[in-house]
Amino acid sequence: MALVFITGSTDGLGRAAAVSLLDAGHQVVLHARSTQRAEAIGDLRSRAAAVAIGDLSVTADIDAIADQVNAVGRMDAIIHNAGVYTEPSRGSTPEGRARTVAINTLAPYLLTARLHRPDRLVFISSGLHRGGEGPLDDLDWTRRPWDPARAYAESKLHVVALALALARRWPKVLSNAVDPGWVRTRMGGAGAPVDLETGQRTQSWLAVSEDPAALVSGQYWHHLRREAPAGQASDPAFQDQLIAKLAELTGVTLADV
Repeated sequence: MALVFITGSTDGLGRAAAVSLLDAGHQVVLHARSTQRAEAIGDLRSRAAAVAIGDLSVTADIDAIADQVNAVGRMDAIIHNAGVYTEPSRGSTPEGRARTVAINTLAPYLLTARLHRPDRLVFISSGLHRGGEGPLDDLDWTRRPWDPARAYAESKLHVVALALALARRWPKVLSNAVDPGWVRTRMGGAGAPVDLETGQRTQSWLAVSEDPAALVSGQYWHHLRREAPAGQASDPAFQDQLIAKLAELTGVTLADV
């Protein structure tokens, strides 16, 4: 039985993964953006090992989330599921960051740095990450005109690169990225072609399975199959540049080993 933390697990893919893991007998620590969102979980809350509450766009809340999860114990696996899509404007977090960047890229980086190191890390990306290749000199969109689709694609490229970088840096941790496809969620819309069960299956499998096929690291997955990610995501030099940039933006450094 594994203990798994899932960000953004009040609805959509995160909730579907939580239900799947709970039904299989695992323990799950849920995450909700606010107390109100936590209350909306309903019966699922009573099945969870705990519910961590905090807004992933706020650094102080990320610290609080990490404290709440660490208080439960060391996770066997962490699924970085939470994300936002095509924010209409850059927005501004309390630290002045673009909301898409703060939630999709900085939050998984900061949580990974601050949580007790698990055995497995799973980062939810998107096939759209292939449209995000480019320089890192304006990662936080302080100079460029805001482009919601481009910002999303870049953030998901960065998530894949982070997952693969951690596979190199932390050889005792299985770190992988997943493209769940275009899933019928509130974010994906009712017309999306992929159902929730299919969309959550790969990340849940990677988080807990003892199947030898799942006991790998540094891979990009789509529907239980390994695929090649965008070139930059798998480039060690780009990965190292990204981590250096994230450390500069956040003031938080990832351990090398």
